[in-house]
Amino acid sequence: MSQGATLDILKNAILLERRGRAYYRKVAEQAENAAVKQFFEFMAEEEAQHISLLADQYKSFKSEGQVRAISGESHPSHDAARVLTEQIKSQIAAAGFEAAAVSAAMAMEERAIRMYAQRAQDATDSHEKALFAWLADWEKEHLEMLAGIDRELTETVWNDNSFWPM
Repeated sequence: MSQGATLDILKNAILLERRGRAYYRKVAEQAENAAVKQFFEFMAEEEAQHISLLADQYKSFKSEGQVRAISGESHPSHDAARVLTEQIKSQIAAAGFEAAAVSAAMAMEERAIRMYAQRAQDATDSHEKALFAWLADWEKEHLEMLAGIDRELTETVWNDNSFWPM
């Protein structure tokens, strides 16, 4: 694939992550519950890390013509987010703003996963393949956390409205 295509993918990825960070920050600002606020602040920080990594890769690619290897890098620990996830499951109002934010965030993460997975598949450079596969996996972790919250919210709505079969 051409250098121009790789640079375009990196620029689009940075833009996508910036939008995600802005969204998560806004949700955190508007959240009434402390655990919900903390969770979305965590998600905004994750997006900031993605932006930093992608910006470094963009600069490297622009100057050296190749993506840097990321082999030694691992995703930050998500232990705190998993604890927060359990806390907010019981604290988000199932039909409220935060629940809608979770649903929208899931769509955002799914879009990022598709973009990164497709780029990992299309890339011919092994470092570029690894970078985008790694990013897709990181976004999958985000989606899994959000999906867990969403499942709990759905069950809450079902229970509150007696949607369970008799």
